[in-house]
Amino acid sequence: MQKVLEEALAIGRKHIARGECASYIPELARADKNNLGVCVLTKSVDRYTAGDTKTRFTIQSISKVISLAIALQHCGYDKVFDKMNMEPSGDAFNSLLKLDMASDKPFNPMINAGALATIGYLVPDLTFEDMLEYTRRVCMDKGIVMDEKVFQSEMANCARNRAIGYLLQSKGILESDVEKTLELYTRMCSLSVTAESLACFGLVLANGGRHPETGVRLMDAEAVRIVKTIMMTCGMYDGSGEFAVRVGIPSKSGVGGGILAVVEKRMGIGIYGPALDEKGNSIAGQNMLEYLSKSLNLHMFASEL
Repeated sequence: MQKVLEEALAIGRKHIARGECASYIPELARADKNNLGVCVLTKSVDRYTAGDTKTRFTIQSISKVISLAIALQHCGYDKVFDKMNMEPSGDAFNSLLKLDMASDKPFNPMINAGALATIGYLVPDLTFEDMLEYTRRVCMDKGIVMDEKVFQSEMANCARNRAIGYLLQSKGILESDVEKTLELYTRMCSLSVTAESLACFGLVLANGGRHPETGVRLMDAEAVRIVKTIMMTCGMYDGSGEFAVRVGIPSKSGVGGGILAVVEKRMGIGIYGPALDEKGNSIAGQNMLEYLSKSLNLHMFASEL
């Protein structure tokens, strides 16, 4: 496993030059695009790492997975998806076009419109501290905190998300206060994690929502099933279809450079690589996952032969 990870890291490094750090949030543009790390945590809780796996970065859109899981457990499936679909959008994660022109409902919870709707269900009852503590538990990382600089940078440059929020309100989708919803959403995106944090969360999901060592249930089995399915179909923005064919592992990316990947009943994978492609996905991270998928036979529909 260690040899495969080192090989994956070397392959990933070859692609870094083709990507760029997210620039629409100024603080994210300050990241070193050459940082790269991958962590695998197996079901037997063996940990394998290569590269920058302890470097902290902000979770960004990977927090949508956590928010969705909390909403499903707190509000139930029917309420969460009463005003939201679960279909790939084919558009950029921050697009307003189809929300305004094609459908009154957000296409899925992994794009910004859907994530804001999800957070809107939680605003009346849960605090940021509640959600932070839950994130620490499922990532098995007590060191997770909110990156204040990133939070302030995002709040100062969130005109598009604010527009999405008020558009959702105008359509009756978002019933909570728009500004409170926007603030909680941005705080969750600003949580500092590592590739190892994400691998831990991936293993919890791979283990059906149970802590891999204690067996304590951290997430309802039904919420886990729904979350992993939506990660597979929608987790890599408008590159999800091609990624599913090439890699075949339920994954969720964030513009901070992280990728969370879940290999059912086998392992969690966490990646950090802040150089992004034009869709907002870690360019090195995708290539590393493709290599790992082929080398370790991880594709959901891999041949047994």
